[in-house]
Amino acid sequence: MGVTVLGYPDQLVEVEAVAALPARDEFADGGFSDPRLARLYDVLDPDRSDLDAYAAIAAELGASSVLDVGCGTGTFALLIAEQGYQVTGVDPAAASLEAARGKPGAEAVQWIHGDATRLPPMQMDLATMTANVAQVFTTDTAWEDTLAGIHAALAPGGHLVFETRIPEVRAWERWTKEHTLEAVEVPGTGRVESWNELLDVRGELVTFRGVTRFVDDGVSIPSVSTLRFRSREAIEASLARCGFTVLQVRDAPDRPGREWVFLTQRI
Repeated sequence: MGVTVLGYPDQLVEVEAVAALPARDEFADGGFSDPRLARLYDVLDPDRSDLDAYAAIAAELGASSVLDVGCGTGTFALLIAEQGYQVTGVDPAAASLEAARGKPGAEAVQWIHGDATRLPPMQMDLATMTANVAQVFTTDTAWEDTLAGIHAALAPGGHLVFETRIPEVRAWERWTKEHTLEAVEVPGTGRVESWNELLDVRGELVTFRGVTRFVDDGVSIPSVSTLRFRSREAIEASLARCGFTVLQVRDAPDRPGREWVFLTQRI
């Protein structure tokens, strides 16, 4: 078994991976592995001003190389590559990576189809997990294996920065069609509606269904996802076990009081 490295831009390289790990797309959220949805992701979520804070942190830390874990359709990876950083983006969803590789400037980024547990050897200055990425690892094993993989990919003294929603805010209580319905007109596709529906809350695990409806042809594509809302104490303990020290826990600038941004360093 190998992990596919999509290079600059079309080189395909296979490096050995751990045979016991599941196939790459088994880690991918359904909404990102469906080609039709992956092509619409940026259209349905056009405001990515949340990424400006990560670009600012990269500059603050003096990083020159960045590993974007869960890079999705490549918005952040391309943003910082344009600013002159050496960038590697890794994601388990092949459809999302194909969307990323089709964007202007994609040849400046090394794209890896896989996950952080089986990366090729690298020594990066900074690793990031933006948006919901840190919450998709619903078991302790998956989360800490990911942290261990990132630790191995960082140079000594390198940094990991990620965000996670604050559980006490109970954001899921507004995950209803009434509160989340959005509609856009997509050239060549027509009107597209999207919304979320809360399905289940079980301890720290919150399961919801995202629905994308193509109005003109009447097709609806559902995608079920589960996120884990860990406490700050649990996150800090897991980071310590995996060889990181927490330097700061900041407010997300665009969502103050709703999300933590962890700034950590490999030790």
